[in-house]
Amino acid sequence: MEIRDSVAVVTGGASGLGEACVRNLVNRGGKVSIFDFAEDRGEKVASELGDAVIFCMTDITDEANVQAAVDKTIEVFGAIHIAVNCAGVGIPAKVLGKEGPMSMDHFNKVVQINLMGTMNVVRLAAEKMVKNQGNDDGEKGVVINVASVAAFDGQIGQAAYSASKAAVAGMTLPIAREFAEYGIRLMTIAPGIFRTPMLEGLPENVQEALGKMVPFPNRLGEPSEFAALVQHIVENAMLNGDVIRLDGAIRMAAK
Repeated sequence: MEIRDSVAVVTGGASGLGEACVRNLVNRGGKVSIFDFAEDRGEKVASELGDAVIFCMTDITDEANVQAAVDKTIEVFGAIHIAVNCAGVGIPAKVLGKEGPMSMDHFNKVVQINLMGTMNVVRLAAEKMVKNQGNDDGEKGVVINVASVAAFDGQIGQAAYSASKAAVAGMTLPIAREFAEYGIRLMTIAPGIFRTPMLEGLPENVQEALGKMVPFPNRLGEPSEFAALVQHIVENAMLNGDVIRLDGAIRMAAK
C-alpha cells in the first residue's frame, strides 16, 4: 500500500502514538482524519498540518458518532485506505482493592473503549475500504490495531486493561482471515513502554526508572519509532494477521 495519496483514519491521533502516526503519514504524502475526544488538541494538530488533515470529534464507543466521522472523512477525502486504532485507556484498578471489589463500571469502561471502540472503527472503516480500487495485489486497505505487552504479561492492577488488549490481539487473525477475501490486511502492534503524554506527566526519575526496565535499548520507546512500524506495516504487503511486540524485549514484572 502506497502512503502517498492514501487516506488514513487515526483514532487517538491528537496526541502520543497516534499523533506521531498522523505526522508521519502526512510527511509521506498521505491524508489523515483524526478521530479523537480531545477537541482542542485535535484541532491544533489539524490546523498545524493544513489541508491534508481534518479533525473529527469522536467517541469511538458510540456507533452513530463513529459513522458520522467516517462519513465526514469520505465527504472530504473521498475514501479510506488505512485505519490505525491508537485510542485507548489504561486506568489501573485491583480486582480486590482497599475499598472492596473492582467496580464493574470501571471494568466495562476500559473494555468499551479499548475493545468495543476498536471494533467499532474496524468494521465501519473496512466497509468503506471494500469499495476502493485494488492495487496489483488486489489490496484495498490496511487496518492496524494497538494492543499492549500487557496483553501477554499484565501487571497487578491491569486486569481490565490486559483483558481488553488481549482481546484486541486475539481477534487479529480471525479478522485478517475474513478480510483477505476483500483485499484488506489487518495487523496488531503490542507496544511496550513509550514516551507518551501520560508517562511524561510522571516525575523525571520515575520515567528514567521505567526506561531502565527495557533490556535494549535501555530507555523508553519514542512515538516516532511506533509510527515507523505503522509505516512499514502499511508498505509491506506480507505483514498480515499477526501481532508484533514493539518493546525492546521487555517482559513486565508482576508489579
